[in-house]
Amino acid sequence: MSYKRLNFQHTGLRHAASAPPPHATLSLRSTVAEYFTRERLIAQRQKWKTEGKRVVFTNGCYDILHPGHIRLLERARSLGDVLILALNTDSSVQRLKGPWRPFFDEETRAELALHLEAVDAVVLFDEDTPRDLIAELLPDVLVKGADWAHFIAGREAVEAAGGQVLALPLEPGYSTTDIAEKILSNHRAELAATKADTVDVQQ
Repeated sequence: MSYKRLNFQHTGLRHAASAPPPHATLSLRSTVAEYFTRERLIAQRQKWKTEGKRVVFTNGCYDILHPGHIRLLERARSLGDVLILALNTDSSVQRLKGPWRPFFDEETRAELALHLEAVDAVVLFDEDTPRDLIAELLPDVLVKGADWAHFIAGREAVEAAGGQVLALPLEPGYSTTDIAEKILSNHRAELAATKADTVDVQQ
């Protein structure tokens, strides 16, 4: 399967608040979704509203993409005509998850999201939560996984505008944190085994 390497600026993909970083490149074929800057997405939201389209919004880090993510996005997309996926920038992920995250940088995570059939629009946000972005977009439906039912950023603005806020059930058995811990645990076990083998050889 061949991919054409494209300069970041030629893909239409832009950093949320500024011009693309000089190192940023993407490996792209055709994409399903479209990348939007924050400003252009706000303008596009008004166009969708004029066209009578029901806009659904969800967000997250989407660091290690797994089937639980896909199924949540599919359920979210079924609630409207357009699904916006807002991704935390790298700096936002680091503040929330720690300096060792994300595993994949924002350009890579955005690239993956652009190829998801359930997603129509992708945008980056640099804040800890997308509360301000949601207040600017005022989606018709705001969706998060049930693990965030206790705190859904942007709830007040959406409900005040007559929108709907939903916490959808999660797919059992999938968790980015659990997957990451399993990978790290296996890696530690492999290192320990290698060290033990080295000691046996030396003896």
